[in-house]
Amino acid sequence: MLLPDDGGTVGRAVVSNPAGTLDLTDARGATRVAQGQAPTPVQILSERETQEIFGDALAALPQSPQYFTLFFRFESEELTDESRKLVLDVIQTIRNRQVPDVIVLGHTDTTGTAASNFTLGLQRANMLRALLIAAGLDASAIQVLSSGESDLLVRTADDVFEPKNRRVEISVR
Repeated sequence: MLLPDDGGTVGRAVVSNPAGTLDLTDARGATRVAQGQAPTPVQILSERETQEIFGDALAALPQSPQYFTLFFRFESEELTDESRKLVLDVIQTIRNRQVPDVIVLGHTDTTGTAASNFTLGLQRANMLRALLIAAGLDASAIQVLSSGESDLLVRTADDVFEPKNRRVEISVR
């Protein structure tokens, strides 16, 4: 069976065995596969049928990761006003996890040297780590990394000021 993700997007699944192949492209589209037989034609299951058949398995799935991007002022560890407001959403998301696993990844634009940008990215990530710890998150649940200028959101030449590249990406699992 093919389920949409948390955002409602439905992907595609290919079900195949030596006897045949079938594409699942619709939400709650399902097929049965038996040894030596081609997959059965697609059947769209109702929400009720989905819960009856797969409810226990669905309830056991971990929560989907949530991602946040917070932006910084030029050459600083100071968040933009808009990003400062997002910190509360990050904290609430982490608190809603039974066993949170958080990755904080710092980035910079291409102004400055690669080495100084790696350090600045790490400083930004550590600043957010400190905010999360101050809000009560266990420090051992937070992994801090830096990409510096090596993973640009907006591709630019060297020494280009680009606010969207001055960011920290937070993954909450």
